[in-house]
Amino acid sequence: MTNEQTTALSDAPDKKLFWACFVALVTTSFGFILRALTLPQWGEEFNLTNTQIGEIAGVGLWPFAISIVLFSLIIDRIGYKNAMVFAFICHSASAVLTFFATGYWSLYIATFIMALGNGTVEAVTNPVVATMFPREKSKWLNMLHAGWPTGLVLGGILALLLGAETSWKLKMILIMIPTIMYGIMMFPRKFPVNERVKAGVSYLSMLKEVGVGGALIVTALIVFQLGSIFGWSTTLNVAITLGIVGVFGFFVRSLGQPVFIFLNLLMIPLATTELGTDSWISDLMAPEMFAIGIQAGWILVYTSAIMAGLRFFAGSIIHRISPLGLLAVCSAVACAGLLLLSVSSGLMVLVAATVFALGKTFFWPTILGVVAERFPKGGALTLNITGGVGMIAAGVIGAVILGFAQDKSIDRNLSAYDASNNTALHDTYATEQKTSIFGDYQALNSAKLAGASEEEQRRVEVIQNEAKKEALQTVAIFPIIMFAAFIFLMLYYRSKGGYKVVVLEEQDKEVVLK
Repeated sequence: MTNEQTTALSDAPDKKLFWACFVALVTTSFGFILRALTLPQWGEEFNLTNTQIGEIAGVGLWPFAISIVLFSLIIDRIGYKNAMVFAFICHSASAVLTFFATGYWSLYIATFIMALGNGTVEAVTNPVVATMFPREKSKWLNMLHAGWPTGLVLGGILALLLGAETSWKLKMILIMIPTIMYGIMMFPRKFPVNERVKAGVSYLSMLKEVGVGGALIVTALIVFQLGSIFGWSTTLNVAITLGIVGVFGFFVRSLGQPVFIFLNLLMIPLATTELGTDSWISDLMAPEMFAIGIQAGWILVYTSAIMAGLRFFAGSIIHRISPLGLLAVCSAVACAGLLLLSVSSGLMVLVAATVFALGKTFFWPTILGVVAERFPKGGALTLNITGGVGMIAAGVIGAVILGFAQDKSIDRNLSAYDASNNTALHDTYATEQKTSIFGDYQALNSAKLAGASEEEQRRVEVIQNEAKKEALQTVAIFPIIMFAAFIFLMLYYRSKGGYKVVVLEEQDKEVVLK
């Protein structure tokens, strides 16, 4: 065998490592859907408001940003394998802590730990796969992220087959199945050297790609979320954010890549549309699914199965239209799907769900692919900051805004019903005023409502169901924004000669693939 053949063989992608990364990503969504399907049970057992349920759903997402950003800064030095050991510990600890949870805060902490593990998994798997397939990043990142809906399908089927009568504690411990699997598959593998490191791109050059603009977005989201938890004032949040970004800016002396910053801003509506809706979809569609005799959780399993299948064929689709063209089309379809879901009933719910699934399928991996293809000098950092911004946006904004929208709608409609019918449902069953990042609100007191008359319970149930559909109409605004933004980017790149893939070679040389 010649030296050239030996080198080519040693540089060949390790498909076993790819599938280990795939199973690790399956684990992250496996835990996500198990929590999504048990949120209503937690609400009843621990008397949680919709906003509190949304906050628990949210903490399953936003700490992802902390771990993915921190590990991306040091991942090339501590090693991918060491990072995966940390993820394995987080997933295992979270499963045990959730099993013994006794209320809001214990559920919150256990979910927080799970999210840290999830962020670490993506901090490793995204740059590893991008490095293994430098000329087909969008294709292979879509295939990797087929692991997310696959986990939703597998976890959802297991939980739904066990039935509502099975303890949620047993369902939550199931997370150990894929956790043990990816541990066995991944730890014996040899990880590749990141393409940035291999090409000789300096650490400072990587930071310059992010720049002050990118740092400001992710830092502000993290700090303001932490501020809402610890009760920091807005002034303190701003001061901490500007302090961190100021130090970073003094060191890197770069505003960052403008398109990269723009893509990170787009991750906010994108993640809200996809993951924020996924956090609530089973609960939002429960009344309509019950009417046709199907458990509500099956709607998330169904849409996820569509996503898993399509992501494996993303390469052939991207070959025909650009990644940005695909994102624009998906935005329009997702908007249509959400609006259809908000007005559908009976079997039309499944049709609407199909449209929404088609729309959201390629969002996340394709935008990661665009970042990886256009900004390879940013290495793991640019790629993972984009994912981190998306996750924290889904947690801070997406999951919470759907709960808040429902509580505000119920509050408003109960008051209107009382005014029209001379009743006192609002005063009787509304909680005292609560506060969230979106403002003050009053929610239903589940404990009091349980003791209400059948007539009052039916009246309130109708108002609750109306609120669920109104929440979906609220979220439909986000894909409209995305559609306009991706069209703008397509026109921008057309003015520059078209969208092209940038590949790094040794000694920081760029090769543009047409």
